[in-house]
Amino acid sequence: MANLRIEASEGRRVPLGRWFRGGRLDPHELCRQSRVAIVAGKGGVGKTTVTATLARMASRLGMSVLVVEVEGKSGLATIFGGDDLVYDEVVLAPATPEGRGEVRARTLTPDLALLEYLDEHGMKRVSRRLSRSGAVEVVATATPGIKDILVLGKVKQLERAGAADLIVLDAPAAGHAVRFLMSPRALLDTVTAGPIQSQAAEVLELVTDPARCQVVLVTLAEETPVNEVVETAYALEDKVGTNLGPVVVNGLYPVRAGLDVDPEAVAGPLGFGLRPREAEALRGAAAFRMKRQDLQAAQVARLADALPLPRLRLPALFDVDMGLPQIDQLADALATEIELLEATP
Repeated sequence: MANLRIEASEGRRVPLGRWFRGGRLDPHELCRQSRVAIVAGKGGVGKTTVTATLARMASRLGMSVLVVEVEGKSGLATIFGGDDLVYDEVVLAPATPEGRGEVRARTLTPDLALLEYLDEHGMKRVSRRLSRSGAVEVVATATPGIKDILVLGKVKQLERAGAADLIVLDAPAAGHAVRFLMSPRALLDTVTAGPIQSQAAEVLELVTDPARCQVVLVTLAEETPVNEVVETAYALEDKVGTNLGPVVVNGLYPVRAGLDVDPEAVAGPLGFGLRPREAEALRGAAAFRMKRQDLQAAQVARLADALPLPRLRLPALFDVDMGLPQIDQLADALATEIELLEATP
């Protein structure tokens, strides 16, 4: 389990992860901290966008990256201009002579992971019968948590095989993410021998080893997502023992100065005439933006008080479509945030 300390005021355990070491981090160091990065967060906070951003940043540093999605149809491949992901790996972005690493991706499903597991353990005939009979779903649901173990077991296999310098897992939404990562402990409590027990033990070793795995939580600067990311962090720390990386605060409106200046007072000296409705519309837009900025600042401060982990801020992009140009913009922002991040003892 990651390092913990006691807050004297509340007597509450606080996850510190491996980030509070003094000095500064750089993007390459962050990407090298663990071989598997699990990106998790409440639905709608931009978890898949952050997954793509992290993968893109790592590839631009010369690292080979394998992105794994577990829920299907996340839109990740579309960001890179590709088709929906399948079980077999596809190349989303090739390596370049300039030193950019390759980005590959695949989706993992419990049924196909089970069939592959049986094939690799000399039970190809059994796997074919299961596939033809449609009994895979029955087998995969026979034991609670077995579906998650099948998927995590495949991730463990990929990590052990050195499938990429960095494996980025686009995890289920926050509530399911805790159950997903708790599955090895839950199975070890109920299964005491056999291949399932061995698989669960090996997966637990992966998700609790800071050199092999870390969880990157994603939130918006809004009350409900902040509440949920704090709860998720403590649940992962207490119930799973995973190493927690920085929290990504996504979708922040850039702070604009001068919003409190009356538009008519500015327009007059510059020789612009504003109709009453135009001036009123500008005042309303400025008031909305100031309120949004204040809300964001309050929620980021609340997050800092509740969860003493480093925070990486990503700006809101107001583009209709999310593609590689937008992901490159976010990757630049993420790298800058990491370089500015100063750990404290």
